[in-house]
Amino acid sequence: MPENILIDRLGRIAKITINRPDKLNALNIKTRQELAEALDELRVDDEIRVVVITGAGEKAFVAGADINEFAGRTAVQQRTVMKARSIFTAAEDFPKPLIAMINGFCLGGGCELALSCDIRIAGERARFGQPEINLGIIPGGGGTQRLTRLIGEGKAMQIILTGEMIDAQEAWRLGLVNEVHPVDQLEEKTMELAAKIAEKSPIALSMAKTAVKNAARMNLREGLDSEIDLFALCFSSEDKEEGVRAFIEKRKADFKGR
Repeated sequence: MPENILIDRLGRIAKITINRPDKLNALNIKTRQELAEALDELRVDDEIRVVVITGAGEKAFVAGADINEFAGRTAVQQRTVMKARSIFTAAEDFPKPLIAMINGFCLGGGCELALSCDIRIAGERARFGQPEINLGIIPGGGGTQRLTRLIGEGKAMQIILTGEMIDAQEAWRLGLVNEVHPVDQLEEKTMELAAKIAEKSPIALSMAKTAVKNAARMNLREGLDSEIDLFALCFSSEDKEEGVRAFIEKRKADFKGR
């Protein structure tokens, strides 16, 4: 059994809770390993169509990496750690929709984890930042790359170079988060969105996620060609036939993921 995370299966939705509230859910090596293993498990669970990641307690989603692990490490040692399997890459490459439910501090590695998810829903007390510059280092889990692609170079540069936090409303204004809700409505609203997505065809969801991700990985012509291929692949599924029939028959589709 994992020590630092909890997994709850709620019908077609799985919720992963990073459970280190006494450490503000900081991502130590063990927690990152357990998160990656949980995603591996949920990847092959055909009952699960959407995954939500959140943090335990009321203070933090993830307040960053566990800085205690940095003490005394050499450059070679740290590079070896970072070159091992990355939870940030594992999250980004997860084939099912992945939603970050951000209930508090979302800093450093926590912000990078949220950036690796597909959709970010924040509580109104959430705070965001990449404070690594204050430690004499820089973001190393994709913050310089994913944040820039999401909100643009100028705003990303300011957040990273100052190390200052921004609040949930500013994060929403910049496009860092999709929605902001009162704290007492955060889980309800997040699960409503997850349930809406979970009703769709798992095959189409995976194809759509891949196509959108390719927009940041390919030039326009490559992305358009890939989109056509993924679109055509959907025509090989039973879900496509069910979706078309349901539209013609004016009823709700019952997608099976086949």
